[in-house]
Amino acid sequence: MFGTTSTGFGVGTSTFGGFGSTTPSTNTLGLGTQENPMKDLEVQSPPDDTVSSLKFSPKADFLIASSWANDIRCWEVRENGQTIPKAQQNHTGPILDCCWHDDGTKVFTASTDKQCKMWDLNSNQAIQVAQHDKPVKTCHWVQAPNYSCLMTGSWDNTLKFWDTRSNNPMMVVSLPERVYCADVVYPMAIVGTAQRGIICYQLENQPSEYKRIDSPLKYQNRCVSIFRDPKKNNQPVGFALGSVEGRVAIQFIQPQNPKDNFTFKCHRSNGTGNANFQDIYAVNDIAFHPVHFCLLATVGSDGKFSFWDKDARTKLKTSEQLNMPITACCFNSKGNIFAYSSGYDWSKGHEYFNPQLKPKIFLRNCTDELKPRKK
Repeated sequence: MFGTTSTGFGVGTSTFGGFGSTTPSTNTLGLGTQENPMKDLEVQSPPDDTVSSLKFSPKADFLIASSWANDIRCWEVRENGQTIPKAQQNHTGPILDCCWHDDGTKVFTASTDKQCKMWDLNSNQAIQVAQHDKPVKTCHWVQAPNYSCLMTGSWDNTLKFWDTRSNNPMMVVSLPERVYCADVVYPMAIVGTAQRGIICYQLENQPSEYKRIDSPLKYQNRCVSIFRDPKKNNQPVGFALGSVEGRVAIQFIQPQNPKDNFTFKCHRSNGTGNANFQDIYAVNDIAFHPVHFCLLATVGSDGKFSFWDKDARTKLKTSEQLNMPITACCFNSKGNIFAYSSGYDWSKGHEYFNPQLKPKIFLRNCTDELKPRKK
């Protein structure tokens, strides 16, 4: 934990320069008054450009968001829904991904400036801990029984593993293509590349390739999220893969039955007028519930989020539509708060960019909406 001072991390409010007011919102969770048709709570002082990644701390309700405005920001989320800006750090280029250290005191960031940094929240200092030849697309902390490291994936066609105390990587893995998405749930890592590549790694003892998987989707990988099986000691057993073509694949690494693997359509319009016409949107992010492993959320360029039960193969809820795409999402460690960000994702080209519409981050109390369907 960061200590119990109201400013957190041992950092005084004076060091938050430029991060906006530290005055908390007075709205309770789920009773927001902002321009959101679901009336979800709006996070104070969001980034100035589109959010690329949202992550809750594994230890407490602290939320981080990386953005195309070259910065990463951290908020404390109080039980009554107050969001308090805590601190912020910058890169010299857009930050494409972020993740937490398992102890909840440090954050890692991956940027187009070809670096990854480690941000110590207690001291509010950030140092470079990884380097690539091209933009870094993904970063994930790996906590194994016998080692710990940072896994970074880049558009330079490599996956690298770093001991953060050393300037040189522990291991460099050459890939057939650029890294587009990745996820880690020890002892499994999944990497999605350009040209619809999917590679599974096992991380026990040291990282090694386990198998390559033919993508069940016909279009470009956009996001991937690993799921666990409570019947197998909560071990990771497969992943959900989202594509630019409004579709998600549920894929087991070792399916007991070929029918275990399936795909479903999502983030599509119902069609207007001509019944054959349908708007199809990218799936921008997927998050699995941390308590009920069968439940997941998807968010898309259509400005909606949906909740699903993969075991019951059922949609639990689809949100009303926001005025911008939803770019990232996550659950807190208890699974009662769902965070999601809206911002332009350029999916419709530059002519649809409206500088008057600013990025926002919302928090939703999802306790009642996310319950497994009885079989």
